[in-house]
Amino acid sequence: MKRAIKYYRIIWFKHDLPAGLSVFLVALPLCLGIALASGAPLYSGILSGIIGGLVVSVVSGSQLAVSGPAAGLSTMVSAAILSLGDYRLFLLSVIIAGLFQIVLGLLKLGAIANYFPSSVIKGMLAAIGIILVSKQIPLALGYDKPDFWTSGFIQLFSANNFFGNIENFNNHITRGAILITTFSLVVLLTLQQPFAKKLKIIPAPLLVVVIGVITNIVFTHLTSEFSLKPTQLVSIPSNFLESIAFPNFSKIFSTIEIWKNGILIGLLASLETLLCIEAVDKLDNRNRITPVNRELIAQGIGNMTCGLLGAIPITAVVVRGSANVDAGARTKLSAFTHGLFLLFAVLMIPFLINKIPYASLAAILLVTGFNLTKPSLYSNMWQLGRKQFIPFLITIVVILSTDLLIGVSIGLLISIYYIIQSNFKIEYHLNQTKFQGIETQYIKLNHNVTFLNKVKLRKTLDEVPEYCVLTIDGSESRQIDYDILEIISEFQRKAHDRHIELHLINIESVKVMAVH
Repeated sequence: MKRAIKYYRIIWFKHDLPAGLSVFLVALPLCLGIALASGAPLYSGILSGIIGGLVVSVVSGSQLAVSGPAAGLSTMVSAAILSLGDYRLFLLSVIIAGLFQIVLGLLKLGAIANYFPSSVIKGMLAAIGIILVSKQIPLALGYDKPDFWTSGFIQLFSANNFFGNIENFNNHITRGAILITTFSLVVLLTLQQPFAKKLKIIPAPLLVVVIGVITNIVFTHLTSEFSLKPTQLVSIPSNFLESIAFPNFSKIFSTIEIWKNGILIGLLASLETLLCIEAVDKLDNRNRITPVNRELIAQGIGNMTCGLLGAIPITAVVVRGSANVDAGARTKLSAFTHGLFLLFAVLMIPFLINKIPYASLAAILLVTGFNLTKPSLYSNMWQLGRKQFIPFLITIVVILSTDLLIGVSIGLLISIYYIIQSNFKIEYHLNQTKFQGIETQYIKLNHNVTFLNKVKLRKTLDEVPEYCVLTIDGSESRQIDYDILEIISEFQRKAHDRHIELHLINIESVKVMAVH
């Protein structure tokens, strides 16, 4: 027991402590931004991150996933708050969403994640990387106006963003932010090189944040031209505890909208969590697999806690998970540690956190996003062939055009199409020969012949010429659907009239019933 405690203490101090700190630096602006995008109180996003770290990580079986408020839920959360007209009523929906997730976990419905093809998961990761990079570019340049937390990639080009206001762009950027971003990227990319492993005395994101804070202090004292604006620095509310709202349980049955929003949020959060867990597991060098039903229960407990304490709903988030992996995390103590840092920061040192430039955090996220969508990923998917590359590419395009869940759904449908197309081609083979002037055809059924082959098999049998010998061999088939047996039996009844000599091997004849 003492050895185990000593072992985990070493692992935490050497790997999970710095990883938790790195994830904290990534999660802090995300928590604030998603709360703003959701139309919720600013504190609710920070509180969600704390609950994701301190509550979900304890129950979860995932070693590397990190939970918190998700951009994919922001649109639904905003619509729910508006429709209910009261944030305290919305919190009841969050509690119901958590309860729904617990029920899904207890019913062992988490296995649905295993049915998502690898190409779709990789496409989701790549699209998130692209979105992450694109949304951080305005911050990296010091531009403080665009709503960069919106979920749709296309919205970057709307009139509300800097592409639509290019004539005013120079008035909204700070050259000091560009310099901080440049310094940060150079440090991060340099420390990623093999020769720099010995230089990693402190985590690269922490070093970048320290450089950003010191650089801005120097700019402020030396010249106003390069100093950052208050809107370009992290802002933590000073009245964090005083602002917390709690759910109004007396109104839980007042409107069906509370329950409807709760079920929809729970369903969306569950699917997004399962997809993100699948993606984070693929990033784990130790190939550990998360128990998905336990994860649904953990997320449900987390969301019920969010509703009780006035926070917005949470999911497992790929951005935080990938940042956790990149920072060298080993166990879920890193996620717990990031929650402790969030809690400590907002309670004890908000004045220090408020000195961190968004440009430094944007640089961290730029590198994280690039690692999710490297050019080598596209090259590898192309080499695997069109059946892998096309679902991968379509998933990316649709996610960028709409949102994560629609993109994954379309990618899944494309993958299913290729599966069905393959079934049409491989479930039986046809050989044609001539013996003593008589045409002989031989149809060999494969292991599983399904109803998907009905159309092609019926067409093949209809094209069998008269005065022919036909053999249909099912000796190696483990399963032949009744639809296929019915087609063969129907053909058997007509074969005599067409002067076809039919031989069936290990194929059962069934009674064909006419439908009027």
